[in-house]
Amino acid sequence: MNKKWFLSLALMFAVVLLAACNNGEESVEENNDEPETQEEETAGDNETATEGGENTVQQPELPEPNLEGIPEVVAQVNGEEIGKEEFENAFTGQFQQIAMQAQMSGQASDIDQEQLKTQIVESMIGQKLLIQEADKRNFNVSDDEINKVIDGIVEQNGMESQDALMAALEEQGTDKEEVLSQVEKQVKINKLIEDESGDIAPTDAEVQEYYDQLVAQQEEMDSNAEIPSFDEVKSTIEQQLVSQKQNKVVQTLVTTLRENAEITNNL
Repeated sequence: MNKKWFLSLALMFAVVLLAACNNGEESVEENNDEPETQEEETAGDNETATEGGENTVQQPELPEPNLEGIPEVVAQVNGEEIGKEEFENAFTGQFQQIAMQAQMSGQASDIDQEQLKTQIVESMIGQKLLIQEADKRNFNVSDDEINKVIDGIVEQNGMESQDALMAALEEQGTDKEEVLSQVEKQVKINKLIEDESGDIAPTDAEVQEYYDQLVAQQEEMDSNAEIPSFDEVKSTIEQQLVSQKQNKVVQTLVTTLRENAEITNNL
């Protein structure tokens, strides 16, 4: 998986704008390793001994993304451009991830590329609107806040240090200044979301209701399943509910910003 793509899409996954692509939190290193491991495991499972030797069934090759006809300027948002290279990095990475997930699950990887392109460009437009709004509100971003986000990316990708991450990204053509710029934008958007959300901490009643729904769903699927206690999952449910509320805030904000924006989509 392209590490440059991982960083360039970090903002979109942070605000859950790619509705059709829910697994963006998987690490780059996992995405690099899993297809090969899956292929090896499948080959091992399907090896058949014969008198002449062994036959191995290989996974089919991943399909290629169609990048034909992408304009030099994919979209303009209040005078700011979303360029061809930026879009292609985002589209290619997401396409590869979906294709690999389909392959690993044994499903057909017949991807509607035109639909995916539409989803990607709309997400990038939303991202651009959020960044512009965050800049208008003059949020300050400290070095500590930037380092905290980078440390999270380092941990998520199983790397040893920030230097190792920077070196890996530089190999993909992303220099340190671009990394810092992307992370600063992410922090600004996080601040914008917090500013818009206000106090959205879930109530005890909301958490209990969510838990009860999960228990009912689990029991319907498997009556013998072991269900964790409320206390064991309470904090996870609280985080989930906060995330859901923030997503609604973001969707509402993006809708409002679009109504007052000058947007040209050339795709």
